[in-house]
Amino acid sequence: QVQLVESGGGLVQAGGSLRLSCAASGRIFSINVMEWYRQAPGKQRELVAGITSGGSTNYADSVKGRFTISRDGGLNLVSLQMNSLKPEDTALYYCHAEVRAIPTIRNHFWGQGTQVTVAT
Repeated sequence: QVQLVESGGGLVQAGGSLRLSCAASGRIFSINVMEWYRQAPGKQRELVAGITSGGSTNYADSVKGRFTISRDGGLNLVSLQMNSLKPEDTALYYCHAEVRAIPTIRNHFWGQGTQVTVAT
């Protein structure tokens, strides 16, 4: 089994910054990709940013230029630096990972979520 533990959420004023982190542990042969999703009340969960084992990144249009996803060493620890936060960034942020416990099997895992609230 694999555990994803998120940290770093909180309350911030509009224009401020927060840094989210996601640490993966457990039975891990390799991690193909780690991503951050978010879900606001009454809305569908959406992809915010992702980073592959090769270092390629992708971002939702709404966060490009404001958010940066990065990894610390291997892909087991990933951070999301969020700058110039807006009230519409308020959501529950989830870490997601596509993991190979053995080379031939891929599984998907989710963290419990961390709340980000941006006040006006």
